[in-house]
Amino acid sequence: MIGYMSLEEQVEADFLRARRRAFFGRIAARLRGECDRLLGFEEVRKAHRVLNQLCLGRRVVETSTIVGSVGRHRDFDRGFMPVKESLKRKWERVDRAFHGGEELPPVRLYKIGGCYFVEDGNHRVSVARYQGVEMIDAEVTELLPPVVRGD
Repeated sequence: MIGYMSLEEQVEADFLRARRRAFFGRIAARLRGECDRLLGFEEVRKAHRVLNQLCLGRRVVETSTIVGSVGRHRDFDRGFMPVKESLKRKWERVDRAFHGGEELPPVRLYKIGGCYFVEDGNHRVSVARYQGVEMIDAEVTELLPPVVRGD
């Protein structure tokens, strides 16, 4: 936190910077011909034909391996920065908790291969990525392809 800013000014400035990162990230991605959005969970699940679930329980997960979202993949960019102004209140509330050192509940993630998708906790992941947090507590469920049995 910058010494001369109040906490409220800091979280407001953080959200504006995060939105700015998303904006410039979109421009850079388009110039490179890349996609700037998070991956959609359902599309990846169908493409990998994963159906079986295995609860892995609580884990510590690298934030950089979280690449998509179950239902909010259009709300954040590839770097998990917020792309919509409507995310402001909740994003700032999570950022305020971060600055205050509050312990937040673990996020809930689905794991497909080596990648993770947020089921619950998109704003927590976004703030963590913005603040440079490399690891996050998560409840993880792994999705696996069907077992093929040969007789």
